[in-house]
Amino acid sequence: MTFVSSAVGRRVVALALAAMLFLSVGTGVAAAQSFEGAAGSIVVGPDETYDSIQGFAGSVVVRGTVTGDVSTVSGSVHVTESGEVGGDVSAAAGTVRIDGTVGGDISAAAGTVEIGETARIGGNLESGASYISVDGTVEGDVTAGAETIVLGPNAVVGGEFRYDAETFTQDPAASVAGGVVRDDGIGSDAGPDFAEFTVPAWLGALYGLFVNLLLGVVLLAVFPAFSTRVADRVAGSPVKSGGVGLLTLIAVPLVLAILVVTIVGIPLSLVGAFVFGVTAWVALVYGQYAIGAWALSLANEDNRWLALVVGVVGFAVLGAIPIFGGLFQLAAFLLGLGALALTLRETYGGRGEEDTSGGRQTTLDESSGDARVA
Repeated sequence: MTFVSSAVGRRVVALALAAMLFLSVGTGVAAAQSFEGAAGSIVVGPDETYDSIQGFAGSVVVRGTVTGDVSTVSGSVHVTESGEVGGDVSAAAGTVRIDGTVGGDISAAAGTVEIGETARIGGNLESGASYISVDGTVEGDVTAGAETIVLGPNAVVGGEFRYDAETFTQDPAASVAGGVVRDDGIGSDAGPDFAEFTVPAWLGALYGLFVNLLLGVVLLAVFPAFSTRVADRVAGSPVKSGGVGLLTLIAVPLVLAILVVTIVGIPLSLVGAFVFGVTAWVALVYGQYAIGAWALSLANEDNRWLALVVGVVGFAVLGAIPIFGGLFQLAAFLLGLGALALTLRETYGGRGEEDTSGGRQTTLDESSGDARVA
């Protein structure tokens, strides 16, 4: 119980935010039949050979051969009976199932981790999950933390099986050469280390620019009047918007962290993390758009689409500046988050037609989609 709430819960909540952002639009880069980037699904066919897989996806299925490593954040990962991974598998996912061959180590944080009876792992298995089942061959050591761990009748472990679980079941036919040891201190250490998981910097920057522009276009097209009120609030009350944004940024993760402490609260925290991740993304784009609109107003220019391009592209350029780029991005995010929170409260508090930052009423043109940034 302690392991799941303190280790897996926090890790999955954190990775859920990252995964949500990269899964919003599917894209990928193939180089020498390898994958780097993000996609709805990544499938290596029975007759295909990939050098490596590094990315974010809804699902990863290996039916063929991956000569190198598989490192992914995804909904599910499955190395089928015909699948073969020559290197390591590092995964944060809802479900990880291995029925084929993995030449290196497996490191997984997931809801469920299953090592089938046909699986053969050449290295070690390190995993943190709610449920872990090992019924195949692991030539190295196993380090596992979960609510429930099952060591099946076909399990063959060449090293030590060290675990931490509320419920542990070992079939008498299971073979563990190094012995089975319960260790209550391994919970916080089990699971993948993504410190070495990287996406090329230029790809991340280009992808971020594209999806931010796309989101901005959707927001301005679907919610023109609301978007105008958010931008007006940033321009009219920047200190208040930034302050509310900072408080929101502190309060929401704190509430999610409290929910993770209990098993019942883990599903709520995952949903909350997803919703807050979407909100944070929207707030960042709104903040960049609002500052772009303000910059154009200094030149007596009033065009919301140009403001979006100026804001998003401008901050993409500023973001490349060491240290200060991150501060600029943070400032835009806090302004957008605070203005978004205040405008939502105003709208759903029954005062949606009133702009408290400037005292201006929403016009008929704005309501019909012809809103312009003041």
